[in-house]
Amino acid sequence: QVQLVESGGGLVQAGGSLRLSCAASGRTYSRDALGWFRQAPGKEREFVASISWSGGTAYYGDSVKGRFTISRDTAKNTVYLEMNNLKPEDTARYYCNVVVADFATPFGSWGQGTQVTVSS
Repeated sequence: QVQLVESGGGLVQAGGSLRLSCAASGRTYSRDALGWFRQAPGKEREFVASISWSGGTAYYGDSVKGRFTISRDTAKNTVYLEMNNLKPEDTARYYCNVVVADFATPFGSWGQGTQVTVSS
C-alpha cells in the first residue's frame, strides 16, 4: 500500500500563491493516477485536480481551472499542486490520494492533509 504525505500549506492573502507537495512512499506508485482533494469546514470533500501516471494528462475541478496546476516528479515520488490567484473560498484542508479510472474518485486511505487558509 502506498503512503501519501501532504505538505506546503499555510496562510496567504487573496491573490497569493502556494505550492503543495504530496510525497509517496511504500509500494511503487509510478503507475497510479493521483489527485488532490480539499475539504472546507462543514462541506463535503471536493475534487481539485488529478494527473495520469505519465504526467501527460491532467484534470481540474471547475472552481480551480486556470489558477491551479498539478504536476508530478516520478523520480522524487512527489506530486505538486501549484495554486495561484488564491481566493478565500480556496480555504480548506487539502489531501492527495490515488484516483481510479475516472480520475476523480479517490481510492485508498486519507492522510493528514495540509491546511490552506486564504485571507481576504
